[in-house]
Amino acid sequence: MIIRAATSDDAEALAAIYGHHVLHGFGTFEEEPPSAAEMERRRAAIAEKGLPYLVAEAEGKVLGFAYAGPFRPLAAYRYTLEDSVYIAPDAIGRGVGRAVLSAVIEA
Repeated sequence: MIIRAATSDDAEALAAIYGHHVLHGFGTFEEEPPSAAEMERRRAAIAEKGLPYLVAEAEGKVLGFAYAGPFRPLAAYRYTLEDSVYIAPDAIGRGVGRAVLSAVIEA
């Protein structure tokens, strides 16, 4: 498994992984899975701020992703970030989340 920066080429995988959690999990408040284009817009917005948005990949397949983003838009929180991590259903329990989130924290 490698950890690397997410790119626009990962949009479909990000949408599939996140979409699963929207439909079957409790870690997001969204009701409809966003499109690949929307996931790319979100990824680019994080990257433009110079913040980490990373994927875990094995054998060319994205297994999960994590990123750090602004906590709130208020000035009082300008130095505060929150992290998010989402793992493909077939990769849960294999250490992917720990690996990719540790890399985000290190970054």
